[in-house]
Amino acid sequence: MMEDIKTDTLRRAIIDEIAELDRLRGQARDSCAPVEQDQQSIGRLSRLDAMQQQAINIAHDVRRQHRQVLLSAALKRIDDRDYGYCDQCDDLIGAGRLAIDSAAMLCVRSMKLFICVRRTVDVYLCRMVGLLQSG
Repeated sequence: MMEDIKTDTLRRAIIDEIAELDRLRGQARDSCAPVEQDQQSIGRLSRLDAMQQQAINIAHDVRRQHRQVLLSAALKRIDDRDYGYCDQCDDLIGAGRLAIDSAAMLCVRSMKLFICVRRTVDVYLCRMVGLLQSG
């Protein structure tokens, strides 16, 4: 494991962030509840606005849940003494990158490669869909 990475400090920060996400998810639980369908108590536009707000709150909750999964995986990597190593190439992940995102699993070089491949696949798929729709 990297010597400059203060794993105890990062562990504490990860645990604190998980706790904060749990708190936020608990607060938002009511805002993700189904919108009441009784149009007598609220107007049609108010109900549509409430449904839109509910969808936004659900999307925020999904992102919070995803972040919790990533942070839990980072804690496991700390426990397994794999923290700070790139999942793709096994090189050390820079301390600066881990300071910005303690859940980072890829070094900068592997992340750039991943993004490049992803964009190439996206472009290819868009072209294929275009060909299928036109022919």
